[in-house]
Amino acid sequence: MNRIDVLFGRLREQGRHALMPFVTAGDPDLATTGLLIREMVRRGADMIELGIPYSDPVADGPVIAASYQRALERGVKVAHILDAVRAIRAEGREELDATPIVSMSSFAIIHRVGVERYLDDAAAAGLDGLIVPDLPVEESAALMEKATARALKLIQLITPTTPKARAEEIARMTTGFIYFVSVAGITGERKELPPDLVANVEWLRARTELPICVGFGISTPDHVRRLAPVADGLIVGSALVRRLADAADRPRPEVVRDIGDFVGELAGAMKPGEAG
Repeated sequence: MNRIDVLFGRLREQGRHALMPFVTAGDPDLATTGLLIREMVRRGADMIELGIPYSDPVADGPVIAASYQRALERGVKVAHILDAVRAIRAEGREELDATPIVSMSSFAIIHRVGVERYLDDAAAAGLDGLIVPDLPVEESAALMEKATARALKLIQLITPTTPKARAEEIARMTTGFIYFVSVAGITGERKELPPDLVANVEWLRARTELPICVGFGISTPDHVRRLAPVADGLIVGSALVRRLADAADRPRPEVVRDIGDFVGELAGAMKPGEAG
């Protein structure tokens, strides 16, 4: 069974929600990305979203776009990223092996590598799902069929401006979990979240059995505490990527420890007794 299904089944039994940190693969380098994944899992991350660097991202704000550019300037390729994922899986550590890893990738990259080859390599490396923000739902059936044949999930995005009928169609064409975008626009830290966000998630929850994970703008423990009661999972990206960029000149062990501290703080805010 796919690790994503196993994770959400276990969390529902435990009455818990998933914390999914996002990091850009290869920023500052792939060795550090591997260290970060191990540390974040150790400190409470339930699932990892791995950004595949792309020169023209459609949904990412300046913080993540800059991290993509840094990784690209280092020559990071899809094959290198999958090798890093394969190395993590090969360690055979129970905690790491049970943690789903999903990629955030432009369809342009998948098309350039070749759909069949990309999916084969992703599944063989140990990825569990794909997030493809620039793939319209109307054109996603073929990719979902091919991904499902390899036990990979195709996670689709619903935004606050998605028409209701289209949101229901996207939910039907999604596997694994739904990525609910909290704010209109691109990724990036926000001080405040939209006041109708909780109502929007509750509307969607009444129309799908899939887990719903909320991302874009989630950047503080207070955000986590507010959303944990209604979302099955929360995705934190720009706040982590910015911390990595700010600490570029510091020793790697310190940076990894500090990111782990932040993830541990977020994980603590998601505990049932802490939410409210």
